[in-house]
Formats: sequence, C-alpha cells, structure tokens
Amino acid sequence: MLGWPCPLRALTGIPCPTCFLTRATVAALRGNFSESIQLHAFGPLVAVALIAWCFTAISQRRLIPREIPAWPLAVGAVVLFAYWLMRLMFSYGLGFRGAPGFP
Repeated sequence: MLGWPCPLRALTGIPCPTCFLTRATVAALRGNFSESIQLHAFGPLVAVALIAWCFTAISQRRLIPREIPAWPLAVGAVVLFAYWLMRLMFSYGLGFRGAPGFP
C-alpha cells in the first residue's frame, strides 16, 4: 500500500468520503483527468480549487486569502457526503466492483 492508510477504512473496512481524493487530485494536476475521475470525482475540482487558492494567496501575499465566502465549503461538504453515500450504495449495497472512486 502506498502512503498512509485511511483510519476509517482500517477500523471499519468502509472507505471514508475522501478516500482516493489525494491521488485523484495529483492525477488531475498532472493532467491525467481520466485517472483522476476514476479515482474520485472531486479530484479535478480540488485541483482547480488548489490552483485558484495559490493564485489568490500569492496575489494577496497571504497564506489564507481574505474574504473567502463560507457557503462554497458548506455546499462542497454536502455534495461530497452525498457522493460518498452514492459510492457506498453502488459498491456495498448493489455489489458493483470498481464503482466510481472505489477501485
């Protein structure tokens, strides 16, 4: 296994909402979007958010940019949770092996 194991998956056998998200983000940053989406649908979105964060932080000369609205984070968290439940349903409820994000 590469990297650190997911604590939730190690304890329960169930992947967490962000399992494979780091690998998907790295794949998107390298330009491999098909691998990124196969690992986790949020990979390209997180890559774009990281790039936008970098440009904003550099332009403002602050690590944490000013005036970031909270609502995108709340919406993102709700959508991520819904996506996780969908992945669990496909993988464990319906028994599809290799469901999106659970390679």
